[in-house]
Amino acid sequence: MNHEKTYHYEAFDTEHGPVIVEGPLPSEDLEKYTFHEGLTAFRPPEKQFEAIKGIADFEEGRIIIARHNEEIIGYVTYLHPDPLERWSEGSMEDLIELGAIEVIPKFRGYRIGSRLLRVSMMDEYMENYIIISTEYYWHWDLKGTGLNIWDYRKVMEKMMAAGGLTPSPTDDPEIISHPANCLMVKIGRHVSDSSVEQFDKLRFLTRHQYRTRR
Repeated sequence: MNHEKTYHYEAFDTEHGPVIVEGPLPSEDLEKYTFHEGLTAFRPPEKQFEAIKGIADFEEGRIIIARHNEEIIGYVTYLHPDPLERWSEGSMEDLIELGAIEVIPKFRGYRIGSRLLRVSMMDEYMENYIIISTEYYWHWDLKGTGLNIWDYRKVMEKMMAAGGLTPSPTDDPEIISHPANCLMVKIGRHVSDSSVEQFDKLRFLTRHQYRTRR
């Protein structure tokens, strides 16, 4: 695959000023901006900024940002699944994972998460991918939002739906370890039947491995 990337953007106003959602951006463009110190969901902000710049330079990597003036206040990442995860088995070129999505608390309430996903999918090339997101409740900001697990999952599902991702069954042990966890999936219009079949085996890998051992 060529992993073609076409830039798109959306601009809108908030009570804190204008916001631009744009991407995918290469690392040299990301370098032009500062990274808000409140983006701490996954690691310290300076380390997370370095991480997303690294992802941006991967052949398949995509970084979509939300920025207020010259400061990044939200982002979403896409890249091939981690080699330690089941989703990397078979090294599917057309399988990418929504690895992280984060927006600072000050700008929550403007559907920036949904906007990040919507701008991501404006690129027609995304229809060549199976896109997954593994959602674990222990990653959710329950304290910051004041939501319980099930209300947070409803919000998360609604946000993911803006990008066309919907819940999909799997026997992945981490996901089925709690009923609030889920696998979210979008299968692009141009994905081959053979890739869909290979992905279905990954979704139920435990079952498949059990059958082959019998």
